[in-house]
Amino acid sequence: MTFRILYHTAVVRDDIPKLSSADRKRVKEAIEEKLGGSPEIFGKPLRHSLRGYRALRVGDYRVIFRIENDTVKIFLIVHRSLAYQKIKKRI
Repeated sequence: MTFRILYHTAVVRDDIPKLSSADRKRVKEAIEEKLGGSPEIFGKPLRHSLRGYRALRVGDYRVIFRIENDTVKIFLIVHRSLAYQKIKKRI
């Protein structure tokens, strides 16, 4: 099954432009290959107040997403040290 990938507007506006070109390429490839095909396998389920969300590790970055039917909604792409602080503000 192929999943459709949707980005939160803040991801496109704020997160992606802050990545270096090498990191942007690596994150894009990981999203297309891993989340486009099997997001439930590659994404680590989050707990507590973030139940229902998942995190994909791409180097030092985290991609926080949610699976809804045949769609993967990406809410945050940020350095791992900031990921869990910023996701609560974004969702």
